[in-house]
Amino acid sequence: MVKEKQPKTSFACSACGHREPKWLGRCPSCGTWNSFTEEEARKPLRPAGAPATAIPLASIENTAGLRMDSGIAELNRVLGGGLMRGATVLVGGEPGIGKSTLMLQAASRLVSPGRVLYVSGEESPGQIRMRAERIGAVSDRIEVLAETELGAILHVLDAVKPVLVLVDSIQTLFSREAGGQPGSVTQVRLCTSELVDWARRRDAAMLLVAHVTKEGIIAGPKLVEHLVDTVISFEQAGTEVRMLQAVKNRFGSVDEVGLFRMTEEGLAEVTDPSALFLVHREDGLPPGVAVAPVFEGSRVLLVEIQALVVPAKGGISRIYSDRIDSGRAARVAAVLEKHLGARFSEFDLYVNVAGGIRIAEVGVELPLALALYSAKVGVPLPDRLAVTGEVSLAGEVRPVSGIEKRLRACQEMGFTTLIGPLARPDGPGTKRQASLEGLTTVPHVRDAVKAAFGREAPKGGAG
Repeated sequence: MVKEKQPKTSFACSACGHREPKWLGRCPSCGTWNSFTEEEARKPLRPAGAPATAIPLASIENTAGLRMDSGIAELNRVLGGGLMRGATVLVGGEPGIGKSTLMLQAASRLVSPGRVLYVSGEESPGQIRMRAERIGAVSDRIEVLAETELGAILHVLDAVKPVLVLVDSIQTLFSREAGGQPGSVTQVRLCTSELVDWARRRDAAMLLVAHVTKEGIIAGPKLVEHLVDTVISFEQAGTEVRMLQAVKNRFGSVDEVGLFRMTEEGLAEVTDPSALFLVHREDGLPPGVAVAPVFEGSRVLLVEIQALVVPAKGGISRIYSDRIDSGRAARVAAVLEKHLGARFSEFDLYVNVAGGIRIAEVGVELPLALALYSAKVGVPLPDRLAVTGEVSLAGEVRPVSGIEKRLRACQEMGFTTLIGPLARPDGPGTKRQASLEGLTTVPHVRDAVKAAFGREAPKGGAG
C-alpha cells in the first residue's frame, strides 16, 4: 500500500485563516482577494493527550465566582465585572494610546492574590521599570520577562504559575515550530492558540496586546479574535479622553464603555462621565446644538449633538457625519423636510458629537432633528433643555428605554426640562408618567419643535 505523502507547504488566508493546498486568488471562505500566504507544514507542539471524555452538564462547576477584581473600575465594567480566570482578553488600539499603561496599572492593582507575569516583546525591562515608576505601578508581585520565543515563554509560565499574564504584544512572538516571520499569519495564529490553551488549563487570566491596522482593526488573521474570549477596543475620544469598549465578550455585555483620561501619572478613571462630553459656555447654546441623554451600557451620558447646514457646493448635497450614522442623519433630515417643510435637499449637512464619542442609540434621533432644525432656522435651543426620543418615518416620536434614568441624569447636571416621548403603552413607567416632573412629552416631531422653540418660533422652511 502506497503511503500518501503529506504536503510540505500549504496556503492560509490572512483574513479568516482558511487553508488550501495551493494558492488561490480569492478565498472561498470569506471572499477576500490576494489574501493567501504560503506556510510550512508544522507538527503540534505537544503530543496528543488522554482520550477526550464528555462531562455531564449538571456536574460542571459554575464559573460565576471565578472573576478577579482588576482594581480598575472602568476596566471591570467593560469586562462584565472583572477578569475571568482561564479567559483571554485581546486588547487592540492605536500606537501610543495607552495599552501598555493600562496593562501595567491592572497588574499593579490586581486585588486577587498571586503572581503576575509581564511578557514584553517590544520593551526592555528597564523601560518597563521607568513607566512603572512614572505611573506608580512598581510592585514586587509583578515579574517581567523580555522574551519573544513561544517555547521559552511557555516554560517560564509553567515555572512561575501566575494568576495574571500580560503579553505585549502578540505580534512580536514567534514559534520555532511554525514558518514565517514574527507577526505573520501562521505565527500569530499559533502563538495565540497556545497561550489561550495554557490560560484555560491553568485557570489564569491573560491579556494580549494587539497592533491595529490603518483602518483601526486588529492586525492579523480574523481567526485570532475567535480564539480569545474577549476583544476590547481602546480608542481616543478628544485630546486626553480614552474609551475602552468590548467588541466581543463571552462573559458579559458588549454595550459597556470605560472612560479614562491620559495624565502624566497614567490613565485616570473618569468619575463624572455625564459632564465629559458637554461644552461649557457662558453665553448660552449657539444655533444647531442640542443636548441628549444617551445610554452607553448601563449608564447615561449627556452628549452634545452639533449640526451645521450650509448651501451645497456644486448643486449636489452631501451629509458629513462620522459620529452618528450618516444614513440616520439623512433619514431624520428627510422627516423634517416632509413633515415641517424645512428643505435640506439643497444644503450640505455636517453632524458631530462633542468629545468624539460615537452614538448608535435610537434615542439620539429627536435631539438630532432639533439640532438640524435649529441650524436651519438659525435659532438656538433654550438653555437647560435636553432632548431624547426615536423618530419614525411618519414623524412620530417613539418611546425609548430608561426614560426615568435619563431624566434623573439630566436633573443631576442642572437641566430643568427633558423633551421626550410618552411612556411605553405596556411599560413599567406607564402609571408613573404623571410623576415624571420635568419631562415634556411630545407625540410628534412638530410638537417637539413647538415645545422647544415656543409659539413664536420661525415656521419650517425659514432660512
